[in-house]
Formats: sequence, C-alpha cells, structure tokens
Amino acid sequence: MNIIQNKTFDEERALYGSKAVLVKDCAFDGPADGESAFKECSDIEAESCYFNLRYPFWHDHGLKIRESEMTELCRAALWYSDNIQITDTKLHGIKALRECSRVKMSGCDIISPEFGWSVHDIEMKDCTADSEYFMMRSSRLNFNNVRMKGKYSFQYIEDSVFEDCVFDTKDAFWHAKNVVIRNSVVKGEYLAWYCENVTFENCKIIGTQPLCYCKNLKLINCEMEDTDLCFEKSDVEAVVTTPVISIKNPRSGCITVPSVGEIIWDDPQAHAEIIAAQKCKKDGAVCVCA
Repeated sequence: MNIIQNKTFDEERALYGSKAVLVKDCAFDGPADGESAFKECSDIEAESCYFNLRYPFWHDHGLKIRESEMTELCRAALWYSDNIQITDTKLHGIKALRECSRVKMSGCDIISPEFGWSVHDIEMKDCTADSEYFMMRSSRLNFNNVRMKGKYSFQYIEDSVFEDCVFDTKDAFWHAKNVVIRNSVVKGEYLAWYCENVTFENCKIIGTQPLCYCKNLKLINCEMEDTDLCFEKSDVEAVVTTPVISIKNPRSGCITVPSVGEIIWDDPQAHAEIIAAQKCKKDGAVCVCA
C-alpha cells in the first residue's frame, strides 16, 4: 500500500482513481478549492485527516476512514460508494452519506442534515447524530447505542433493527416497514404514522399522538409518557406498563394498559379491545381510571 503523509491537497480531483493508498495526517483544504479528491478510487484508507472541501469520496469501493474530521464545508462527503468503515470521525457537512452500501460506523459524531438517504446495509454503533430527514428511504439498518436528535427521521426505512438507542425526533419512522426497536427511548410528536410491521419492545415512548394509522403494530412491555390520542386507526397489539392520557379509535387488536384518562370512540370502524383496570362513563366517551 502506498503511503501519503503530512501533505496538503486543494486541487481538483487530487487523488482521482487511486488504488491501495493510505493517506495519513493530510489536509484537503486550500485556495484552489478543488472538489472530488478521491473520486472513483478503491481500497483507500484515511487516518487523522482534515477534509474541508466538497465531495471527497464519490464512486469509491473499499474505504476506511479513522480519527478524521469533515467540516461544514465538506458537503456530500460520501456518495455512491460501498464497503465503508468509518470510526471516531466527525461528519459535519450536509448530506454526508447517500446511496452507499455495506457501511460500518462507530464512535462517530454526525451533524449533517439529510444524512444517510438511500443507504443499504449500514451498521452504526456508539454514535451521535444531529440531523433532519435522517436515513430516509434506507434499508437494513442495524443501530446500537446511537443517540440522535432532529426531525423527520427514519422515514420510509425497511428491514431494520435498533437497540439501546435514544431518539429525540419529530415524525420519526413514518411509513417504516419491518422494523424492530428494542430497549430504547423515542421522544417526539407523531411517532411512526402509517408504519407497517413495526415492533417496539421494552421502550419508552414520549410525546403527543403516537402510532396512528399503523398496520400490524406491536408494543411489548413499553412505557408511554405524555402520550395522548394514541393508536388512531391502527391495527395494534400492545402491552403498555404506564398510564396513557388518551386513546382514540384504535381500529383492531388489543391494548392492555394500567390506566387511561380517556378513550375516544367516534369512528364506527374502530373495534379494538382495550383492557384496563377500571371503567367509567364520562362526557359521552369511556374513561378508564386506575
């Protein structure tokens, strides 16, 4: 492997088409403001490097990036590439990862709107992320101990597993299919509307109007906090371990809950069973109280 160390590159396509190269302690920055430093390369390793120019890794095959920094000016850093490992690296430019496959990330700090669109087979562990429209239309995500903050996350994703994560994100998991979330905290408004075959297991769900218009939704031993108007028009099997503010027109299935302030039935097609501690009548609706 050819080693390039302690160099600065600012020209257009500085290392275009390179193969089997280790770039160490290098900077991609400077007045020439060149783009696409590693376009159409293969078997590239970047260690302790600084990226301050646009589009460095496009159409690449076989990347290892370690202990490096991609600044806000490093836009669209990795596109159309595969077989990627990124560890202990800052990815702070918009649209940092898109249309890539077979990606492993660990110990990374992501600040990147529109991160991870149409990415397939990605493992992410011990990472933090601040993003909008995070991971949209991606599939086969496997996340462990990821802390994410933003809006409109995980929309249209498929065939994915999340464990021991914390997500503070509005409108997450809309239209998601075949997804499992375990031992995690999910906070935000309007969680997982229109999803299909989604399971929450041993999770804490926080925020208004979650889990509406869902098909084959499952909650297994989950906590719900500040949740009102839950499960509207959803097909759901749920065991909830904490009180719920209100439930509205669940379409089918069974919801077990210790108590709920109000159950709203004003849709004749809503027939789910709700099992709770006590029942009483209130204002024309059903109130279930502990």
